[in-house]
Amino acid sequence: MGRMTADDWPPGFFDRRDGGDDADFYLPPRFVTHIDEGAVAAVAELYDELGVPDGSVLDLMSSWVSHLSSRPGDGLTVLGMNRAELEANPLADRVVVQDLNVDPVLPFEDAAYDAVVCCVSIDYLVDPVAVLRDVRRVLRPGGVVVLTFSNRCFPTKAVRGWLSTDEDGRVAIVRAYLERAGFADVTTALRTDRRSSGDPLYAAWARSG
Repeated sequence: MGRMTADDWPPGFFDRRDGGDDADFYLPPRFVTHIDEGAVAAVAELYDELGVPDGSVLDLMSSWVSHLSSRPGDGLTVLGMNRAELEANPLADRVVVQDLNVDPVLPFEDAAYDAVVCCVSIDYLVDPVAVLRDVRRVLRPGGVVVLTFSNRCFPTKAVRGWLSTDEDGRVAIVRAYLERAGFADVTTALRTDRRSSGDPLYAAWARSG
């Protein structure tokens, strides 16, 4: 598969209403969860089904909670924008502060992790394919990447393409991100009850070759 960049998407797809420095936006710590209890439980349940907590885990765009049901057996690295939030994460063994919209290259060795997860943050990346391509690099053979998302976001920081479509469209977008990054056999699913009044929790996952 050829290398693809943000330029392969429609013009303006990755524009954001607030083009200011993300470091300023994320400077104040936010010790809240951005999805409700039912959606949080759905994230942990999916991680358990996929065996995420069993190995070495990287949580991208993380905060003070990683939605894992247990401490990963081989350690958890949390990478995000706010050091205070990351250092408050009770499961974290390693904290990395990095803005992936400034530098999409992950500061880790090849094949360093069994799982890479990203919860309700994929909509903020301005070059998600570049980030996910590097996720493939740091995943061990057979490792899993898991992207979960809902219908909540900071609308000034989400990319325009995300805001301009519906929930099914967002599922298609995340699938395309993964496929363009080189992942095959991508699975997508709604992990909460469609009839529920709570936050929906969608997921997309795939394993490295």
